[in-house]
Amino acid sequence: MTTPLAIGIDLGTSGARAVAMTPDFEVVAEGSSALSDHGADIRDPHVWWQAVHAALKVTLSSLDRSRVRAVAVDGTSGTLLPVDAHGTPLARPLMYNDAVEDTALLARIAPLIGPDSAAHGPTSGLAKALMFQAVPGAAKILHQADWMAGKLAGRFDTTDENNALKTGYDPVSGAWPQWLAETGLRIDLLPRVVTPGEPIGRITANAAQAFGLDAGVIVVAGTTDGCASFLSTGADRPGDGVTALGSTLTLKFLCDRPVFAPAYGVYSHRIAGLWLAGGASNSGGAVLAQFFGSEEIERLSAGIDPDTQTGLDYYPLLKPGERFPVNDGAYAPRLTPRPADDAEFLKAMLEGMAEIERQGYARLAELGAPALRSIRSVGGGAANPAWTAMRQKLLGVPFLPAHSEKAAAGTARLALMATQAARA
Repeated sequence: MTTPLAIGIDLGTSGARAVAMTPDFEVVAEGSSALSDHGADIRDPHVWWQAVHAALKVTLSSLDRSRVRAVAVDGTSGTLLPVDAHGTPLARPLMYNDAVEDTALLARIAPLIGPDSAAHGPTSGLAKALMFQAVPGAAKILHQADWMAGKLAGRFDTTDENNALKTGYDPVSGAWPQWLAETGLRIDLLPRVVTPGEPIGRITANAAQAFGLDAGVIVVAGTTDGCASFLSTGADRPGDGVTALGSTLTLKFLCDRPVFAPAYGVYSHRIAGLWLAGGASNSGGAVLAQFFGSEEIERLSAGIDPDTQTGLDYYPLLKPGERFPVNDGAYAPRLTPRPADDAEFLKAMLEGMAEIERQGYARLAELGAPALRSIRSVGGGAANPAWTAMRQKLLGVPFLPAHSEKAAAGTARLALMATQAARA
């Protein structure tokens, strides 16, 4: 019997990646394409589509395409665009980190937004949707992943619960909340919401022909890039944590109940029947990079003894201000006294970040998350053996290998859900 395949597509800030995955989560093919290879304007939706098209073509080139059963797409959280009834973009998209500058609008809607909602702030999907509803001819306001899935399925009226969160969707009640209308937003412009991994339609005849796929291929609701990255690691049970050791220190934690604490930037996505909560510290690799290059960090780390302590109580930050696990806009960095030995200085910073990680998971538990049972580490810092040993000693739970660090692999897992449900 031929093993079926699912395709996951990740549209990131610089390019697109696609992977083909078997039901036992083995990635058998992949391809990528930079946005810059398809035009100077990487905010142009047509450039997004061309990059996805190229990445998908490469992925499929080495496969028996008749094995493909489903495809899903993830995109950057909070990236929106208005479209007409045919899905044609009507204005330049507002990206995940673009801030709405209409301070009067932001001040007016702030007291109307639900206290636990992720729709607060100038970069929220809600603020962007309120701006876009004035675009002439707008039929729907979509998230980036919605539009890309629409290009495959031929319908531009559907989103998933994860992408909808920052636009105001309430995942606990499973609906767009009533207070949205009070902000002045036209509710008819919002897409219908389905769960990540739910089929939204069959691939169009044109797309099937363009990619050499069977007409029965299912297009599946995707997720955000952050949720996809979590799913790619293989974490799948309450208490599973994923620590991203990149320029910032980000924790994501699978829970059996939702956790919301906007003051700490903590929200919960509903995914795969569970809840994904998380928080992000301002500490992380960007602080290390202020003092050492990557090769120097590697050299100095080789001389660190993880079984001893420096005795220094560092809280590494680039500048004052922290939101998680401490909520204090004026929270001061602690990086003194500086030892004469650079390896000792680096070790003290790594100790401080490990303590921030410990406090972060403890904070999530205080807010209602289950006890931490395991950690998977991703990002550049995950390759540092000394730091890993320090973190393991402090956190006291098993450190498990990440199945993958590619968001496209997490999105492929969602596509697999649809193929498995179809066979059940």
